[in-house]
Amino acid sequence: MTYRGYHIYMNIIMSFLRRLCYSLLYTDLLQEHIKRGLIVGKNFKMQNEVIIDPTCTWLIEIGDNVTLAPRVNILAHDASMKKHLNYARIGKVKIGDRVFIGAGAVILPGVTIGNNVVVGAGSIVSRDIADGQVVAGNPARVICTLDDFLERKRNEMMVCPSIDCKVLALTDEMKKEMNAKMKDNIGYII
Repeated sequence: MTYRGYHIYMNIIMSFLRRLCYSLLYTDLLQEHIKRGLIVGKNFKMQNEVIIDPTCTWLIEIGDNVTLAPRVNILAHDASMKKHLNYARIGKVKIGDRVFIGAGAVILPGVTIGNNVVVGAGSIVSRDIADGQVVAGNPARVICTLDDFLERKRNEMMVCPSIDCKVLALTDEMKKEMNAKMKDNIGYII
């Protein structure tokens, strides 16, 4: 096995082990956060490698039907001035109902995110977000309303392929079909 092949093989194994450990520990981790005071609504989904501030968990409230994509980071404290002022800044974080927070987004202390909000991947949310907004960027800024965003996506779905992925595992043939339908574009899965 070549040096490069060895590293690819090890990355695959490590990725599998991380996913396995996360799936085994997810319930325990969420329950530990709840014991520390985290408030979580119904139908909450937290994907891989999400960080919910373990230092000030009791300052965080998450509403119903919220999804945190992989590597989202929710902070309720800021220790950047600790060495200089001997104090760390803390702030409540409130996330409303029907919110999706994209992969790698960071929610900073003191932020309130309203209901029906989408936060784009990689965004840094440093200010409050009103109901019904789609935000993205660093710092996160409003790019449109949720209604405008959904209308654009509905129109896009009319011209892009939709693929039924309700099965538990995609076969190689299904993957090829999906790639062929999408060509060099995007698609939607059900």
